Amino acid sequence: MTSIKPRKQRYILHNAPLHKKRKWISSHLAENLLLKYDRRSLPVVKGDTVKVMRGNYRGHEDKISKVNVRDQTVEIEGATITTAKGTKIAKPIHASTLLITKLNVTDKWRRRKLESGLSETAKKEIEKEAAEQLKTLEAEKKAAEEAVKKAEEKQKEETQEPLKEEGPTQTPEEIIEPKTEEEKPEEKIEKSDVEPPKKKPATKKSPSKKTTKKNKEEGEP
Repeated sequence: MTSIKPRKQRYILHNAPLHKKRKWISSHLAENLLLKYDRRSLPVVKGDTVKVMRGNYRGHEDKISKVNVRDQTVEIEGATITTAKGTKIAKPIHASTLLITKLNVTDKWRRRKLESGLSETAKKEIEKEAAEQLKTLEAEKKAAEEAVKKAEEKQKEETQEPLKEEGPTQTPEEIIEPKTEEEKPEEKIEKSDVEPPKKKPATKKSPSKKTTKKNKEEGEP
């Protein structure tokens, strides 16, 4: 039994285990769903279409994008806040301020919970809804994949186009090489036109003083 004191009630809500917090993140069903499933409220799941009943976004209806179990809040597509820097962030909304207008029945565990205690006709309707929702999800996935592929192809084409334009242009090395080849024959022609320098006649060396002294001593004239 829970305490009457609000201090203790807040303490229990804040420090409760996650498996209990997950059940507390629930909201009321719309009238048509209430009559169909014979339930007043259900725990909220990602993919449920929800209508905001209180707050700044009152009347806003869209799908749930994220469920924060620790904070016990929900993020809805389109409900955003602008920060001081100017960036947009999803606004956390409490599940008690929401009304479920359409359920996400793609999960087998959730279908089993809903079908318990219902007639066979209601069970067949739930199975049909699940099949339709799965088809729509597959179509959305294919569309997203095609969009990604097209974006990648466009990027490749944009990167290849400038390379094709730069291909025929000559590199600076190719421009310099023919000039060097043309200059070489001109240098050879200039060298051939110039007359080679004439060799000087070999001069006879005069005998040194030492050799003349030796000859005189030996008796040579």
